[in-house]
Amino acid sequence: MNNSTTSYDFLVIGSGLAGLTAALELGRHGHVLVASKVETSECNSFHAQGGVACVIDPDDTIGAHVADTLDTGCGLSVPAVVEKVLKGGCARIHKLEEFGIKFDLRKHKGKENEYDLGQEGGHSHRRVLHAGDITGQEIMKVLIERTRENPNITLRENLMAIDLVTTGWIGHPGENRCVGAYFLDKTTEDIFPIHAACTVLATGGLGKVYPYTSNPDVATGDGVAMAWRAGLPIRDMEFIQFHPTCLYHPEAKSFLISEAVRGEGAELKDIRGNAFMKEFDERGSLATRDVTARAIDFVMKKHGDPYVYLDITHHTESFLRERFPNLYAAGLNFGIDMATDLIPVVPAAHYSCGGVVAEVDGTTALPGLYACGEVTSTGLHGANRLASNSLLEALVCGHETALEISKVWKQFDEKVSIPDWKYGEAVSSDEAVVVEHNWNEVRTAMWDYVGIVRTDRRLARARSRIRNLRQEIKQYYGDYLVTSDLLELRNIADVAELIIRSAEQRKESRGLHYMADHPEQSAEAVDSVIHDKAGGPLT
Repeated sequence: MNNSTTSYDFLVIGSGLAGLTAALELGRHGHVLVASKVETSECNSFHAQGGVACVIDPDDTIGAHVADTLDTGCGLSVPAVVEKVLKGGCARIHKLEEFGIKFDLRKHKGKENEYDLGQEGGHSHRRVLHAGDITGQEIMKVLIERTRENPNITLRENLMAIDLVTTGWIGHPGENRCVGAYFLDKTTEDIFPIHAACTVLATGGLGKVYPYTSNPDVATGDGVAMAWRAGLPIRDMEFIQFHPTCLYHPEAKSFLISEAVRGEGAELKDIRGNAFMKEFDERGSLATRDVTARAIDFVMKKHGDPYVYLDITHHTESFLRERFPNLYAAGLNFGIDMATDLIPVVPAAHYSCGGVVAEVDGTTALPGLYACGEVTSTGLHGANRLASNSLLEALVCGHETALEISKVWKQFDEKVSIPDWKYGEAVSSDEAVVVEHNWNEVRTAMWDYVGIVRTDRRLARARSRIRNLRQEIKQYYGDYLVTSDLLELRNIADVAELIIRSAEQRKESRGLHYMADHPEQSAEAVDSVIHDKAGGPLT
């Protein structure tokens, strides 16, 4: 090992629910580094409001949950994968409760010990466990605490992964495998390698590829971009879920109105007060997210309206304060009383159903590299994600990934010398405005041409613009010293190209991918897979 290479048994890139679930299990077998590019709590998992979908009610069945998931996935979900993930839910729920999570219980007399299960769009039963309306936050707070208590786990914040390191890239003999990654310490601006026997990609989502998103600022698709640059297959990136109901307010940034609000009977109405969802789906406002987002988009464009309304005023103030305490309080901060006022909402980029091809146990095409959570495409979600299946996937797949690694990691426990980062002739940039301009241009092109409704012509325009921008970014990346802003720009541009190329492959409308030129769904359900390199790592 050279002196600058730090080594761990396990490297987990990302500190969301999937990453911490894997880390807590891996901490039983060796030393773990969890690398978080900002504060640990700043992740999609922390901001998840709805809950965890799991078959707990005796009147519900795994078969019904499987059927709902397959129906929502529009033919691209893999039945065996769906069944395995959903069957693993109960054990993960009980483990969370052992850690100290308290899910809400019913308050009706005689039923105080029963879970207060919510129902969301696409579900045929009430099966969503929740902790108020900040389920993700409550879960993450406890897991972060447990992680910090574990002496085998080192949690480092403000540590941003630049690229994966493979033996093929550094010229180490033998089968090509992942041996770690290069990182930028955002506090000191130092760049250094970290070696590990096994590396877990748990970097979360990519909503910041679009200007309107429910995701936090960290969701720039880093893991997908790094995996592509390392040559891993990327699947079904065209399936971007737009959450139908983000708050439309000049002072609100990425503020999500939970799916659970519609689950409790909220109606979508246009600004003239007309309920419109029954015109698009017999389930009305409980339709799946893809149907609901397209319906809102259609109504807004038809009338030239900037937003639609969500109406839950049929419930009492006391009910709303109890069921949605944080949403209710936040609404009041924005001058909206959910009990008496209609809530203005718009669709926004929310979740990526595609990603790095991985198994339920995290296995990828690159030995030594595992992936779990939103960064992956496991076959669970298919063409559309069923509400609240995402936290379930993070829990089950994070756990299964750690179990698989625990069985095989010793065979990768070879000390490999990783070269120091080469700065070359790169200099500090005095043109930060260029990064900001390109950042805005990527995201604007994606919103205008690769949004909720797409056409062949729009995709062709987007591809041309994004490829030109990627060339500019590549040149800039070579000329100037690396910064976190530049790294995120490179990643969103790479992910944008993956989304566009995947969308161009699919000449049909299926799930979250709607093509105005090809409005029908093809008889055959085929995945879209991209398997090449984005120029290779470190370029």
